[in-house]
Amino acid sequence: MNPRYILYIHLVINDIILLTIFTLIQVLSYAVFTLNVSLCIVLVIFAVTASVNNPLTLAIMAVECYIAVCFPLRHVQICTVKKPYAAIGAIWMLSSFYILSDLFVTLAIEPMAFFHSKVFCITPMVFRHPSREEKRYIFNIVLMVLVWFILLYTYFMIISAAKAASADAKKARNTVLLHGFQLLLCLLTYAYNPIMQSLLLLFPNALRDIRFSVSILVHVLPRLISPVVYGLRDKTFRKYLKTLFCANRAETHPQKTT
Repeated sequence: MNPRYILYIHLVINDIILLTIFTLIQVLSYAVFTLNVSLCIVLVIFAVTASVNNPLTLAIMAVECYIAVCFPLRHVQICTVKKPYAAIGAIWMLSSFYILSDLFVTLAIEPMAFFHSKVFCITPMVFRHPSREEKRYIFNIVLMVLVWFILLYTYFMIISAAKAASADAKKARNTVLLHGFQLLLCLLTYAYNPIMQSLLLLFPNALRDIRFSVSILVHVLPRLISPVVYGLRDKTFRKYLKTLFCANRAETHPQKTT
């Protein structure tokens, strides 16, 4: 019933989807090297959608935090339970439209035989239209500018409000730093292709190793930080984690606890 936790749960579920697909693609690429194009397209659609969802969800969470700190008396009226679900729906629609446009172009220009062939499962191998790179570049620039603008504006306003309440100033500053660091890691997603291309120029025969290493840095690392930033630092989550931990210890060592 809390909008903040609804957005946090969406962030975690989105990360689970992305990490699951990442692991599946990596395992399949090492086991069979090439995948059926149709299967690869399905995996790429979910992976790209989940990847675009992350910074957008962080931006919405920043807005919710801004309202909670700067407009505490109106927070309950503004951030109702229905609004996070509407925001999540809008996020999925935007990210889906971004990747589905590539799918429609591919369906229009590629022969049917292409969808039954096998390729190394990366996005440029299944969405091969030349205009895609330009579209991706423009979309990423616009998205990064929008998200950074929202985050910088809301976080500076939060810091200003925190100065007026000295008790919350330290916590607000730490939250701003952690959120900003996590967003910076998430935005590494948009540097994935340039990093891959640069490393492939240096090591042209190490495609799978480079892809695995860069993906760990770009996709996995930011998702490991999310539970720490939004989970362990939250008082409510810490309370339930302590309760769960104590209950597990009681079940494991019943004699010691008695």
